[in-house]
Amino acid sequence: MKNSNKYVKQYFEPSGVTMDWTKKSCIDKPPVWCSVDLRDGNQALIIPMSLEEKLEFFKLLCKVGFKEIEIGFPAASETEYEFCRTLIENDLIPDDVTIQVLTQSREHIIAKTFEALKGAKKAIVHLYNSTSVAQREQVFKREKKEIIDIAIFGAKLCKEYKEKAEGKITFEYSPESFTGTEPEFAAEICNAVLDIWQPTKGDEAIINLPVTVSHSMPHVYANQVEYMCKNLHYRENVIVSLHPHNDRGCAVADSEMGLLAGGDRIEGTLFGNGERTGNVDIITLALNMYSQGVDPKLDFSDLPTITKVYEKVTRMHVSERQPYSGSLVFAAFSGSHQDAIAKGMKYRVEKGVDTWTVPYLPLDPADVGRVYEADVIRINSQSGKGGIGYILETQFKLVLPPKMREVFGYHVKSISDHAHKELSPQEVYEIFMRDFVNVGDTLRVVHASYESVSADTVRADMEIEYNGEIRKAQSEGNGRLDCVNNAIRKVLGKEYVLETYVQHALEEKSSSKAASYVSVVCDGKTYWGTGIHSDIMTSSIYALVSAVNRMLKE
Repeated sequence: MKNSNKYVKQYFEPSGVTMDWTKKSCIDKPPVWCSVDLRDGNQALIIPMSLEEKLEFFKLLCKVGFKEIEIGFPAASETEYEFCRTLIENDLIPDDVTIQVLTQSREHIIAKTFEALKGAKKAIVHLYNSTSVAQREQVFKREKKEIIDIAIFGAKLCKEYKEKAEGKITFEYSPESFTGTEPEFAAEICNAVLDIWQPTKGDEAIINLPVTVSHSMPHVYANQVEYMCKNLHYRENVIVSLHPHNDRGCAVADSEMGLLAGGDRIEGTLFGNGERTGNVDIITLALNMYSQGVDPKLDFSDLPTITKVYEKVTRMHVSERQPYSGSLVFAAFSGSHQDAIAKGMKYRVEKGVDTWTVPYLPLDPADVGRVYEADVIRINSQSGKGGIGYILETQFKLVLPPKMREVFGYHVKSISDHAHKELSPQEVYEIFMRDFVNVGDTLRVVHASYESVSADTVRADMEIEYNGEIRKAQSEGNGRLDCVNNAIRKVLGKEYVLETYVQHALEEKSSSKAASYVSVVCDGKTYWGTGIHSDIMTSSIYALVSAVNRMLKE
């Protein structure tokens, strides 16, 4: 990178800050949330939302629990104006929700804005003008006093219109490009506006401090917020709002530190949509709080549905790795991760733990509408025996012995590796049923009758099919399974040892099928098989035969 010397610091570090906010370890209460999806988010879309799409999105935001929603810039286009009027005239705004509209400090725009709000029970009128050095020098070519005059003009005009308005009007002012503005000047222009509005208890004003473009590390923005909180007039009647953009990938950090430094309110969007790299992602910010034990007062318990509606109306795609909401954020492909998660989940059940401390999962996927079996343990060539065993146990009630889990795990990984694909839980189950369960392709028991010879000896007369030929065999053993095993060895003329036999019911009812797991050892190598049948003895014989068939294949 050869041209780094052309970049200079475009932010200002305020004086007189104590940074006491750094002593706080967490945010202990939710801010006032304001969604700007329908304005800031909408203007960043390749194809802005239609009226019908905005209505659908508005209803979703209300359902999530937003009490303040910026619905647009009514004077900017006919669609924006019509959307505002549709909400009001069709009584679509819940009584506990306040709509917010944006306006520049220009007379005809302010007039059109208040015209759009006619009949609204309550609304926030958001006035802004640019204040940064870059904007003053390059765009507007005006001195500080002239910039202040623009803000004062708009503030006075808004106040005049408010006196004629039918509903309750709350004012908001943004020194746009706040982070590129000298802190002293930002305070001066905000106080000039506040002196006109003179907020009181019950008629508060909002001062919004936007990270219109992110220039600094998050702690610098937090210090700027601290400075403003200490130098604003009428502070007890002012709601300090934060509006971070994500140019440096720091919008969440800017927000969190800004709240610690005195911010009261957050403006952002679902999934972080917005100009350039986007706004702060309110879902991430809210669920960060949730994962620390703080109720954010927003309902993200069904993130899949929220994602679906968002992608439909915005034509945007939520990244698979988007925090909390991406399709892969809870997925574990790594064998060690899968094993730790499976053991953590089992520990919670065994110990009756109420708190959430499962390894690798900072938040319970079920709390945001995700399904453990489908979303958490994902199977590919990187997966391990723990995850594969977890899927068979939780979804299909098959509790494989630990050593069999390892063998089957390698078997599944090999199939995934050769196919170059992820395997679904159903595919894993089908592989198990095909390759390990009730296998009878080379050898099978056609018939068996048993009689007790003594207290600890059973004799069996059997017919065994081997390579398509039926052979009769008689054998004795200490039980039926031992008899069958001895008969099979006679037919094969091959020595091997029945090493493991484990069985369990597939359900907790008397009519449940039984699953049996058997391993045999031949020439130092272990082969596993499973049998499933309503009769437990039959299932154990099927398991033995399956293991022997797997041995014969090699």
